[in-house]
Amino acid sequence: MKTSIATVSISGEFPEKLAAIAKAGFTGVEIFENDFLTYDASPREVAQMAADHGLDITLFQPFRDFEGMPEPHRARAFDRAQRKFDIMGELGTDLILICSNVSPISLGGIDRAAADFHELGDLAARHGVRVGYEALAWGRHVSDHRDAWEVVRRADHANVGIILDSFHTLSRKIDPNSIRSIPGDKIFIVQLADAPLFDMDLLYWSRHFRNMPGEGDLPVVDFMRAVAATGYTGPLSLEIFNDQFRGGSARALAEDGHRSLVYIMDQVRRLEPDIAITAPDMPDRIHAQGVEFVEFTTAAEDKDDLAALLSTLGFSRSARHRNRDVDLYTQGDIRIVINTDTDSDSFASASYSVHGTNAYAFGIKVENAADALKRAAALGAPTFAEPRQPGEAAVPAIQGVGNGVVYFLDDTPALSGIWDNEFVAVDTKSDTAASAGLTRIDHLAQTTRYDEMLTWLLFYTSIFSTRRTPMVDVVDPGGLVRSQAIESVPEPAFRLTMNGADSRKTFAGKFLAEGFGTSIQHIALATNDIFTTAKQLEARGFQALPISRNYYDDLEARFGLEPEFSDALRAASILYDRDDNGEYFQIYSRTFGEGFFFEIVERRGAYAGYGAMNAPFRIAAQRRLLRPEGMPKS
Repeated sequence: MKTSIATVSISGEFPEKLAAIAKAGFTGVEIFENDFLTYDASPREVAQMAADHGLDITLFQPFRDFEGMPEPHRARAFDRAQRKFDIMGELGTDLILICSNVSPISLGGIDRAAADFHELGDLAARHGVRVGYEALAWGRHVSDHRDAWEVVRRADHANVGIILDSFHTLSRKIDPNSIRSIPGDKIFIVQLADAPLFDMDLLYWSRHFRNMPGEGDLPVVDFMRAVAATGYTGPLSLEIFNDQFRGGSARALAEDGHRSLVYIMDQVRRLEPDIAITAPDMPDRIHAQGVEFVEFTTAAEDKDDLAALLSTLGFSRSARHRNRDVDLYTQGDIRIVINTDTDSDSFASASYSVHGTNAYAFGIKVENAADALKRAAALGAPTFAEPRQPGEAAVPAIQGVGNGVVYFLDDTPALSGIWDNEFVAVDTKSDTAASAGLTRIDHLAQTTRYDEMLTWLLFYTSIFSTRRTPMVDVVDPGGLVRSQAIESVPEPAFRLTMNGADSRKTFAGKFLAEGFGTSIQHIALATNDIFTTAKQLEARGFQALPISRNYYDDLEARFGLEPEFSDALRAASILYDRDDNGEYFQIYSRTFGEGFFFEIVERRGAYAGYGAMNAPFRIAAQRRLLRPEGMPKS
C-alpha cells in the first residue's frame, strides 16, 4: 500500500512537514506548489530532502487554467507547462496535476479539451513525465469526474490520465460507482478527503473544511471501493484544506492522516476482497464490551480525599495489590483503582507529577485482548508496557488521549484472573460504606482541546466497532464547548463522550489548563433506581451539585411534569431529560481536584442521549462553586 499526503495538508515549515510525514509512515509526498515556491531551496535540494526522509515525490500540483484557452492564452499555457516539466525533472517526480479550468475566458467542449491534452501529452512524453486531469467540483466546463474521464479517453495518450479526488466527486453527490468503468492504469493518482456535511459554496467548503477520511460525513469508503474495483494499484494520497489543521501539530496531523488511510483500506479490503491494492493485515474492528475499571493516580497524602469521595458514593475498599501501592474499590460491576505507587519508573507516578490527581488509565473488556492490541498497533497507536513483577500479568495496552493508558482485558485466565491473582481481599468489617445501588460505568467523559477532537474520535472509531453520535454545542458562559459521543455497536455497552474546549474560560477549558492537559474529566455511574440511590447517597454524606430552583420551575412547565414529581427531582438535585424513547436522570457530585466530577445516571426505556440540554445548568452550578481566580488551593 503506497501512501502519500500533500504538503498543504499539514502545518509547519517545509522541512518540518517532510519530517512529520516520514515519521508518520507515509511512503510518498505531494509537493504543493506554494510550499515549494515559498521555501528557499532549489528543486534538486528539495528532491534530496525528500529522499533523505525516504519519501517519493508522488505529485507536483496544482497546474491551473490549462485546457480550452483561446489564443494567446493557450500558447502561454503550454509555455507554463514546459517550465513546470523542467522543474519536475529536477524534483524527481513524473506526475503533475492539472485541475479543470475555472477561467471565465476558457472555452468549453470535450473535443477541444481532449485535443489540448493530447498535444500536452506529446510535450510531457518528451520530458519523461505524465499529466493527470482532475475535475474540480466548481470547474467552469468540467466539474464531474465522468467528464474528465471522457476528456482523457478522447485524448488517447499514454502520458495523460485522470486524477480522482473523493471530495470533488462526493461533494457533488455523484455516484462513485461510475468510477468502476475507468481502467485502473489510466488513474494516475487518487486523492482522498472527507468533510462534515454543510450546505455551502463548494469552493469555500473545500478550502476550509476538509478533514481526514473517517473524520467527516462523506461516503469515502464507497468512493474507495469503486476505485479499488478498477484494479488501481497506485498511491493513495491525502489532500486536506482545513483552517483548524493549519495551526495544529504537524506530527499529530500526519499521524492522523496515515491512520485514516490504513483504516479506510482495511474497510475496503473487507468489502472488496479481490482488490489489487495491498492493505495491512489486521483483526477487524474490536467490539468493546464495557469499561472494566478506571484507575486514578494520586499521592499518598492526597489519597484520603479521593477515598472519602468514593465512600460517599457507596464504594468499599475491597482489595489491595500484592506488590504495589494500589487499592481496589468496588460496587456492583464497577471497579475503581487508586494508585499511589511512588516508584520513579512508574507511569502512574509520572502522570501524577504532571497532572496531579487524575484518572490516567482505564480498561476495556474485549473478546480478544491480543487482537485489540494488534489492530491498535497497526493503526499507529503507541503500545504501552511497564516492567512486571513475578506473578503479574502483562496486560495489553496502548497510550491514548492525553497520553493516558487504555488496557485491554478479556476472558483468558491470565487477564480475567487479575483481580483474584494480583489483589488480596481486605477486611471490610470496619468499612461502614454500603452500596448505593450503583451497578456499572455508563460512560466516560474525556475533555480535550477542540483542535484535538477529530484526532481522538478517529483513534477510537478506527480501533473499536463504534458509531459517532451527532455533535452537540454546549453553551458555557466562558465560551462554546463541543461534545460528541462514540458508542459501541450493535449495543452501546461502551460509551465515551469527547468534549472539546477552545477557551480556558470555559469550565472544561479550566480543567485542561489547571490539570495540564487532556484527561478523563468525569465518570458516569449507572443505577437502576436513582431516587433510592439519592437517599442512600445522602445517608453516606454525599454532597450533590446544587441546581437552581429556576431550572426545576422551567422543567415542570417544559415537560408538563406533575408538581410532586418535580419536587422529588429538586429535593434530590436530580436533573431530568426525555425523548421519544425514554427518560434520563442525572445527579452530579461536586468537583474534586481541578474540575473532576462523578455523575450518577438512570436510563429508562431506550433513551440514547446524555442529557445535553442539562449541560448549561450543570456548568452554571459548577461555576458557582469554583475557587475564585487568584485564591490559592487549600
